[in-house]
Amino acid sequence: MIRTDIIKLSVIAAVAYRQKLASGGSGVTILRYDSEQPGIASISKTSGEAIPAKNTPADLYPAEAFDEAIALTSGMPYTKRGGVKLDKEKEKVKETKPEPIKELPEKEAEFEVVLDTGEYQKIVDAYTDKDGKLSYELLNRDLIRFAHQSSTVRQMLEDKEDIDVIRTYIITNKFRKICGNPDFTTAEALKAAELLDEVSPKSVFKELDAELRKSAGSNKRKK
Repeated sequence: MIRTDIIKLSVIAAVAYRQKLASGGSGVTILRYDSEQPGIASISKTSGEAIPAKNTPADLYPAEAFDEAIALTSGMPYTKRGGVKLDKEKEKVKETKPEPIKELPEKEAEFEVVLDTGEYQKIVDAYTDKDGKLSYELLNRDLIRFAHQSSTVRQMLEDKEDIDVIRTYIITNKFRKICGNPDFTTAEALKAAELLDEVSPKSVFKELDAELRKSAGSNKRKK
């Protein structure tokens, strides 16, 4: 559920709207015209101030932008809607109707999707280490464990499915379980993975990919 109206900010070249979090609280999302990564924050129930997600870059989304977004979206009613898409050339906001997405999309497909603030935060929290930092080691270890336990993944490896396709299946189903949302889509999973990837220049799923290739090679030797 997100707010009916989308407002244009003056602090930065962006638009913003509120979302109702899975936890029952409220959050705000900011979309810049010059960046694919959204600025996501929950709103403190005590102070009413924004609490940016760990992976929201402060240089792109300063506190002043969140303050303005919270103030301008206050009191707007919630409604169900499709994804929000920015027309960067005309600086207009378009609302797209929800469309069915293939469970295993082509690797070059691009999705314009806005993640639920609470669900994205659950994914980040699941792989945050004791020092409060996002850990790709924890992420890959968990995904590799899922791959080893999944009969579907084993069958996909035996059928010589593309590694990109298998990885997409793994992260979609694992992130869906973390979020506790059976309707969490492949597009949302890929968007979450994309945001995690922007935190570091290296490939987030390097260890997972290596393990999948190793398992695929092992299947070939057995035959």
